[in-house]
Amino acid sequence: MGLEKIVMNSTSNFHYFQGSYFCDLFAQDTTDASYAFILNYPATASWAAYPNTKKYFIQDGSSEASKTSFDKICQKEPWKNLAVLGDTLPGIIIIAPQKLLIDYWREHFNFSNTNKEMVNCSVYLHELSHSSRFDHLITLFPFDHLVPEKHAIEPDTHYRLLSKVTLAELGVQCPKYSSYNLDQVRLQDIQLPETFPYLIKTSHGLSGEGTYIIKSTSDLNYCFEELRKYLDIKLLDTIIVSEFVKNTVQNYCVQFYVSKTGEITLIGTTSQLVTPNGDYLGGLIHYRETDMSKFFEMIATIGQYAHQQGYFGVIGFDVLENRDGQLYAIDANFRVNGSTPLCLQRHTLLGQGKEVAKYSSEYRMDGTLDSILLTLKPELERKDFMILSALEKVKYGKIYTEIYGIVAGETIEEMQDIEQKLKSKGLQLFG
Repeated sequence: MGLEKIVMNSTSNFHYFQGSYFCDLFAQDTTDASYAFILNYPATASWAAYPNTKKYFIQDGSSEASKTSFDKICQKEPWKNLAVLGDTLPGIIIIAPQKLLIDYWREHFNFSNTNKEMVNCSVYLHELSHSSRFDHLITLFPFDHLVPEKHAIEPDTHYRLLSKVTLAELGVQCPKYSSYNLDQVRLQDIQLPETFPYLIKTSHGLSGEGTYIIKSTSDLNYCFEELRKYLDIKLLDTIIVSEFVKNTVQNYCVQFYVSKTGEITLIGTTSQLVTPNGDYLGGLIHYRETDMSKFFEMIATIGQYAHQQGYFGVIGFDVLENRDGQLYAIDANFRVNGSTPLCLQRHTLLGQGKEVAKYSSEYRMDGTLDSILLTLKPELERKDFMILSALEKVKYGKIYTEIYGIVAGETIEEMQDIEQKLKSKGLQLFG
């Protein structure tokens, strides 16, 4: 029996998810009422009609200039998940992708466009709070301005699960850390390790924001400057000081689904692509060769903890492996993760004989989406390249398109060759 069908060890019998869409993953748990998926994160920037500044703080930038942008939170990120949402679970979006992108999805992802629910961004949380159209809303993060009973996961519970402080409670090996409530302890009174390197993290940083690798006094000074800015704008109350895992050879994101009954379904494991500063660039996956059994114990433990807390849905946890083969969980995300759509392409790409795939949110190509679809037509038809999200922009009068995409090949070498060919056609990878 092939590894792609089922994996097992003496203690577990976990099956891989057999579908390609979020709606099929959530299907077993969304029959008791009407559900929809809010595809965007909350924000705290001045452009946000419903800023998360009251209770469920999210660290998405310490100043207005450094906040995560509207186009990322409300366009590129939500569209990426909309592309693989499937037909039966409605996806709430507040800005629609252009018709060309929807037409491309329709052709290449069997996208029906019937699951898209447009709600005006200036009123969407008010409407969703008071509408009888949906009983429960699946979210990536709790919303201050969505009434608690509409959240599919009780929002206080979800917020606590998403906190980096919760890591030690999960029951898996993780780096040693101390947490500090900044309402009770002043920054200058925090006990810091005597030697570099170590990490300081805010409790609810978005996409790597709020994680500081401290390798020198200047790193520490910069970090404290950032933390003071967060304190000044009253968007932070808890930080973590963590040991640094040395001699790492791999950085994984292990993803699975836990149902309302506590049953676990494997989604996939990616190798994380990050910059030297720890900024997330994407993920690499080897669908057939990745042996998830070495994570089974961690999956079972985290899944059981989540189930006991009343959580159901996708869980992705980041794991560092050191030279001795020891595994350390460094983060746990009780939500759909950045590379989940890549994992969901498993059966589609294996069906094309493609075993290796790479996802990145940092592709860019000159020209309109229309011209890009024409230029890359052969690669798109062969599924050498798949577009999850695309947004046209203009700089100095020149049009270019930012793309979230997947490059895939039979082997890692073939995938790299395809990447080179795409580059020769003008597809650039930033970051």
